Amino acid sequence: MNRLLPNLNGVVLTMRGISSALCTAVSGVAIVVASALSTTVIAADLPDLQGKEVVVVTENAYPPLQFIDPKSGDAIGWEYDAITTLAERLNFELVIQNASWDAMIPAVSEGQFDLGMTGITIKEERKEKVDFSDAYMRSEMFMLVRADENRFGDGPSFAGLEDGLVGAQAGTTPFYVAVYDMLDGNEQNPRIKLFETFGASVQALKIGDVDVVLTDGTAGNGYVDANPGTFKLVGNSMGSEDFGFIFPKGSELVAAINAGIASMKADGTMDDLNKKWFLDYKFGE
Repeated sequence: MNRLLPNLNGVVLTMRGISSALCTAVSGVAIVVASALSTTVIAADLPDLQGKEVVVVTENAYPPLQFIDPKSGDAIGWEYDAITTLAERLNFELVIQNASWDAMIPAVSEGQFDLGMTGITIKEERKEKVDFSDAYMRSEMFMLVRADENRFGDGPSFAGLEDGLVGAQAGTTPFYVAVYDMLDGNEQNPRIKLFETFGASVQALKIGDVDVVLTDGTAGNGYVDANPGTFKLVGNSMGSEDFGFIFPKGSELVAAINAGIASMKADGTMDDLNKKWFLDYKFGE
């Protein structure tokens, strides 16, 4: 898991939408018809899942991809917008449930859920257990530290800090980068403190229980923006990764979701979502 910029918020016109657009055109706004017809051509080329129920599992712990709005208490984020758009375009009934990260891949692999989403890095070893969609986002990883941190500013200097602690979730990309790129390759290294959720590791960083958390730049900037004077990102990118949705092996949904992702990239919906969640959205406002 762990996280460039995409976008969603495009309006997909159903046949009812086309009729509405045509009526508007009759009123004199002909340009709306052209736009509606163009969008509908894209939708018409997509698979129709005929109202099939698709149970999606997520974690609600990785802003801005999916998280709980601190003001409203609602579950929101980039991935929520994306999967809602896919449901509209592909005509499936969306049901969303929650699970912790460590249980997600096994649960999807066993068929308990139809699709998993939580900024999951596409990795060859994970493909042995689940199928992946095409990548919907590319992310770069950085070090998130407290704002007053001055003992280290990159991976090597952190490794040289003998009592420095890193917080991570077991089995995630940040965990493996911490083990093999920052430290000594020992997955049992006591300098790595494990947490059940990403949010818990960030909270531990905030109160001083750990000294660094690895995160993609988008999520890290989200935490920095939401907590001015509390966090900062340091060092250069520690590598990039692609995110994809996961499915039980052999799932027939993969091809449909890939077609939907391609349509969202083609019509600019991904760009709109990226702007909304990575540029315009302000945490806590």
